[in-house]
Amino acid sequence: MAAGANARAGIPFVGLTGGIGAGKSAALEALERLGAATLSSDAVVHEILTSEAAGRDLSERLGAEVAPGGRVDRDAVARVVFEDQGEREWLERYLWPKVGERIAAWRAGLESREPRPRAAVVEVPLLFESGMEDVVDFTIAVVADDDLRAERIDARGHSGVASRESRQLGQMEKAERADFAVRNDGTLEELERDLAAVLARIEA
Repeated sequence: MAAGANARAGIPFVGLTGGIGAGKSAALEALERLGAATLSSDAVVHEILTSEAAGRDLSERLGAEVAPGGRVDRDAVARVVFEDQGEREWLERYLWPKVGERIAAWRAGLESREPRPRAAVVEVPLLFESGMEDVVDFTIAVVADDDLRAERIDARGHSGVASRESRQLGQMEKAERADFAVRNDGTLEELERDLAAVLARIEA
């Protein structure tokens, strides 16, 4: 357990992670149905990148082609940064403080929410790689069969998957480091049942 042993008396703060195609989004939706407050760091990044300031900053650093008309093209950014470690590190330094500020503000706002959420869950693909496990109370890793993950990735038509996966820990290593590991090879009902058991243990 990363910070779980010292979980605060407030709403449990949970980091959700997993490999590409493991089903993190489905798990996040299930946790929300189960009474948790949820936030996707990818959605936060998307929000940041839609700003005029981001379009200007990324154009100046990465070239005008990544933000035609002042609007960031995420696929164009991916093509640049996922093949250039220096630019990728610059983008992470640019984004992560902003993401952290938004997550902190979201979490603070939950304290007055009624009904009280069972947990505050943030989906972070690079949870362990970024060191964010040190600031959450519990961690959950979603894992799935590699063939099934490949099918999901192909169905979405994602680009740059190999480059993204090379930056991440293997999914089994994520599972070993997490406080809880949940498989997502079956039905959504099975996934929700397993996550309900995890929430019950977090609340115990």
